Formats: sequence, structure tokens, C-alpha cells
Amino acid sequence: MVERSGGGPAGRTLALLWRNRRERTAEDVPPRLGRKPTLDLDAVVTAAIALADAQGLAAASMNGVAKALGVGTMTLYTYVPSKDELLDLMVDQVLGERELPGPGEPRPADWRDQIELYSEQTRAMFRRHPWLARISTIRPPVGPGMLASREYLLSACAVLGLPARQTNTAALAITTYVDSAAGLEAESEQVERTTGQSNDAWWHERNDLWETYFDVERHPTMTAIWNANGYGDGTREAADESYRFGLDRLLDGIEALTARTALPPRPG
Repeated sequence: MVERSGGGPAGRTLALLWRNRRERTAEDVPPRLGRKPTLDLDAVVTAAIALADAQGLAAASMNGVAKALGVGTMTLYTYVPSKDELLDLMVDQVLGERELPGPGEPRPADWRDQIELYSEQTRAMFRRHPWLARISTIRPPVGPGMLASREYLLSACAVLGLPARQTNTAALAITTYVDSAAGLEAESEQVERTTGQSNDAWWHERNDLWETYFDVERHPTMTAIWNANGYGDGTREAADESYRFGLDRLLDGIEALTARTALPPRPG
């Protein structure tokens, strides 16, 4: 089952996502009377992420998180109003784990090296948190983590001198490729972990396909690639080679576009 981010009430979710970035108001100041809270929202989100990392996304339910923290479920609702908001908080916090330089901070000089940094950080993020592959971010959690990664990619592409629309499109294309590939990689590892069966073992069980059902005359190109040893050995190294090929060709294409549509040099 695929979960979806962005499902909570907009105003309430934004206030939670940006809780550390907005000015405090009188309503934000806790009352002086009564017992001091034993939890805070950061601890709730951290506990939910730890549960999802260890046991899968389903374990990070409101009941599951409350139990892990040693509080009642109703107590948890005083910090997070619903699972929708909790999911957005989890996703955005994980997105913010990536060590991507902000404005004015040191970063690789070459734009492709900047994209490579985004690629490495994103794949590592999905490996640490494979449950991310189970969440659709078509409507993303628009918090600090999400916006920081967006700013980083746009700034990396902006140095190419493309028109604004193409700069945005290039950044979106990179996000789509890197995030999708990293998600598929994490999903594959998750399936192996939960089933206890490697991908190689799964394919081995289906060897009869090639001997009994596969028709070389209906699949001549597949057959030719096989005979030329074009499919690789199915190892992690082969998967990395495929990923690397796709990313390099995407960046080559963006650079080729730059050569065709370069803007005049900026004055000064």
C-alpha cells in the first residue's frame, strides 16, 4: 500500500513543518501552570522515523509511536493531530538530513559535481530510510527539508545560463530521475529484507520461463542482447552502472541544450 504526503489541513501542517522558523506568538507560549511536558514534537517525529526504519512504515502508526515513547495515544495527539501530519513531518525531516550546501556555503565548483552530490546524498537517504519508497510525494510536504533540496538543485542548474523555465525544468528532470531510481533501489532492498529472498533467487525460480515459454522469434532483440552478454550479471555493480549511465546522459543532454540556447553574458 502506497501512502501519500500532503494530506493534512494546509494551515495546520505548515505550522508544524515550519515550527522552528516562524515567529513565536502569544498563543505559542505554554502556560506556566501544570506539569512540564515530557515530550516535544521533535522527539515524536524522531521516534516515528526510527520505528519506520526498523520495522517498516506500518509500524509508525499513532498507536505504535505512542507505545514506543511510553505515552498514551491521546497524549500523542496533543503533539501531532493526525497521521497525515506525522507523515509529512517524517518525510520532511528525512529530506533535510541530506548535507546539501545552502546559499553562500562551500560547494563543488563544477555543476555536474554539484548534481553528483545531490545524487549521492539522495541514494544514501533512501538506503537509510527505505520506507520513503512507499510514500508518494506528488503533493509534497512543503517544509524546510523539501525547499532546501529544491533551492540547491535550482542553484546548481542556474549557473548554466539557461532561461528560467528551462532551469526549472532541468532541475525537475534531475529530481525525477534521481529520486525515482533511488526509490526503486530502496524498494528492491526492502523486498529482499521482508521476504528473505534475494532478487537472484527469485529469478532463479523462474528459469523455466526461458526454457519452456520464451520464443526467440518473437523476441529477436532480447535474444541478440542476451547472446552478446548485454544484460550484465544482475549485481549491485551492474545496477550502479545502469544508474550512472542514465544520469550521465541526462546531464549531457542538459549541457547540449545549454550550448544551443546560451544567453548573452551578463554585464559586469
